[in-house]
Amino acid sequence: MELLHVSIQAIVKDVKEEMSLEIDPYSFVSPSAYDTAWLAMINPAADSNQPLSSPMFKACLDWVLNNQTEEGYWGECDSHGNPTIESLPATLACVIALKKWNVGNKNIERGLDFVHGNAEKHLGVTHDHFPRWFTIVFPGMIELALKAGLELAFPSQLNELLSDIFHQRQRILETEELVDSQYPPLLSYIEALPSSYDISGEDITMNLSGDGSLFQSPAATARAFMATGKEECLGYLESLVRRCADGVPPTYPMDEELIKLCVVNQLQRLGLADHFTHEIEANLAQLYRNYNSQESQAKPSSNPVSAIQLHKDSLAFRLLRMHGYSVSPWQFFWFLKNQEVRARIEKDYEYFSSAMLNVYRATDFMFPGEYELEEARSFSRKVIEKVLSKGTRDNKDNFRSINLEKMMEHELRHPWIARLDHLEHRTWIEDRNSNILWVGKAFLHRLSPLLTEKLMQLAVADYEFRQFIYRNELEEVKRWSKSRGLSDMGFGREKTTYCYFAIASSIPLPYDSDIRVMIAKSAIVVTVADDFYDMEGSLDELNSLTDAIGRWDASELTGHSKTIFDALDDLVREIVAKVLQHQGTDITIFLQQIWYETFASWLVEAKWSRGGFLPSIDEYLRTGMISIAAHTIILPASFLSNPSLIDCKVRPGEYEAVTKLLMLIPRLLNDIQSYQKEQEEGKMNCVLLYLKENPGADIEDSTAYVREILDKKWGELLQHVLMDGFGDLPKPCKLLHLSCVKVFQMFFHSRNRFDSNTEMRQDIQKAIYVPLNVGTSKPLIPPQKEDQAINSLSGQPSKYEISQIEQASS
Repeated sequence: MELLHVSIQAIVKDVKEEMSLEIDPYSFVSPSAYDTAWLAMINPAADSNQPLSSPMFKACLDWVLNNQTEEGYWGECDSHGNPTIESLPATLACVIALKKWNVGNKNIERGLDFVHGNAEKHLGVTHDHFPRWFTIVFPGMIELALKAGLELAFPSQLNELLSDIFHQRQRILETEELVDSQYPPLLSYIEALPSSYDISGEDITMNLSGDGSLFQSPAATARAFMATGKEECLGYLESLVRRCADGVPPTYPMDEELIKLCVVNQLQRLGLADHFTHEIEANLAQLYRNYNSQESQAKPSSNPVSAIQLHKDSLAFRLLRMHGYSVSPWQFFWFLKNQEVRARIEKDYEYFSSAMLNVYRATDFMFPGEYELEEARSFSRKVIEKVLSKGTRDNKDNFRSINLEKMMEHELRHPWIARLDHLEHRTWIEDRNSNILWVGKAFLHRLSPLLTEKLMQLAVADYEFRQFIYRNELEEVKRWSKSRGLSDMGFGREKTTYCYFAIASSIPLPYDSDIRVMIAKSAIVVTVADDFYDMEGSLDELNSLTDAIGRWDASELTGHSKTIFDALDDLVREIVAKVLQHQGTDITIFLQQIWYETFASWLVEAKWSRGGFLPSIDEYLRTGMISIAAHTIILPASFLSNPSLIDCKVRPGEYEAVTKLLMLIPRLLNDIQSYQKEQEEGKMNCVLLYLKENPGADIEDSTAYVREILDKKWGELLQHVLMDGFGDLPKPCKLLHLSCVKVFQMFFHSRNRFDSNTEMRQDIQKAIYVPLNVGTSKPLIPPQKEDQAINSLSGQPSKYEISQIEQASS
């Protein structure tokens, strides 16, 4: 494992060098073989009927010759190194360019072999819902290949499907104007339109941008120059080749800020942000300065690139707010004030679907009173739901609908507040399209293959390193629970693995291992003791145990009470020793007081339940906020963070606002999902008490009332955690508060997953035991050497049998 750690650090160093401020951001984006091939086709002769001599942009032809893959294709591959559907038209464009200049005969042969051999695979998957761009471009490349004298021999079983694609293209040509409200407009695909389609030089000239391009598309501008010889087009193409010597991007110029934002986002979602803290902060600080300087500038109204602008603004807002920058929602969600843009989004919802997904994600970071974000969330959700309701059959946009719909469904079903970071990282690592940056005219903008490969190798190694750490820590926690008798109490819930899994999956690895282990042990004690007060102990036993905790003296305890006290005493002593060692401060009194406060709240609730007493909602919450014990779990461990709580003068009963939110939100989440069970057991919670105090209300009214409080308090918690100026707790401690609340959201967001013996099993497997499924991604070090390194360090087998989870989850 030491060898793996060294390899991780080495590749981190490589990536940091590639991401330095001196590096051209364009190098982060994968070149477009399709667009490069089109520039390679340009004949420098003024009269295209003159004999060919050499290409105008020979570097582009050389790029085509030198960048064919071993499998024979040109074009995009996903984050696992597999060719995508874009490879079919890209490969045809490249072989057409080579054929035109009569070079690379072997390349041509291998390229055509790939197209013939893989067309069925890619077309069969897409089936009858081809994206609009493909329906236009692929038939065009087939026609140009045949015109160039290339022999195409598709499998006979594809004849009907190919015929359907050509018919779909014909319907588009008959129903769409050359330039209309549809974006990208038909004219932007000029290079792929059939020769029979009437396009005048005036049509082209009228739609050239100020930079001489046709919709910032290199391929379209290359074709426009071939057709018109316009000097403006040539100037654009020459500028493009000077800037992008190593392959042409799918769009030019590109937004460099957007590129950097996308790379930062990629590091975040792959779980690599902690390796690149300085680089991320430097980029976001510059972005923040730029946005502030642009604050007075008007945003575009019906600009054709407004979808990209929406994508960028929503991504910028989310990342800036996530990192504690003070940003105004109106600065980023300008489209809400523009009815023309809103109407266009609703009309062309498929084209804007990716941008709306990013808007929806950004609204996860909504603070109280930000009604514009509420409006943005509602608007974007309606667009997303409309896309999902239409399904893939009606899809016309240029994004890969199947993958996009999966992301949309994931976002709606599993909101960010209820997702654990570690498992979220796994989702992105295993996603074959995680290297997508944003949507272009036809081809997606993806991270460069080299950067994608390095980041994937790093992400896989980092995730597996975490799994190794987590397995060892879980074994330590399980040994402690068993040795203290907590896993064999004979009553209640045995949740040792649940407790460790949840906190490990929500807290980043840089936190000291002691913090994860102390939080997990504290959660185990809370679970066992809470069940003892709920279901097992007599009132005499509960009074005696509570009194013993108050005196911190177990001399008169026996049985389960003695077991619980001894385990707690051992835990407190362990935390005290570690804090004393690292901080030089004895926190014994604080720990004893906060635990007594918690045990006393359990006793109050037990007396209420057994005596049939109905407290008011306010009285219930004053006790219930303590009895949920979230603060009891988090605050002691926070003394081990850096900076510590030592200087914050935290006292039991005198908590900062962020800690009170930590105490309230989990209580309300628990109450919403457990009211039926507690009603059957004769207990009270907030949902049931609301019904008692409001006789005209039903259960839906009551849960809606509690959820409304939850939504407000969640926004307050985010604001207190992410922004400076809200209390004196150190930022690491506040982030622990947030991680803990997200754990409770995960357990109780849609149902009570904590009390289930099977609900969490698959998540635990993925988080701790099951290797990643990343296809062809290459390991950093050979598995045999990794096994040897792990064995030498741990004295245990490095690969845990999956069957262990059956025992671990029981």
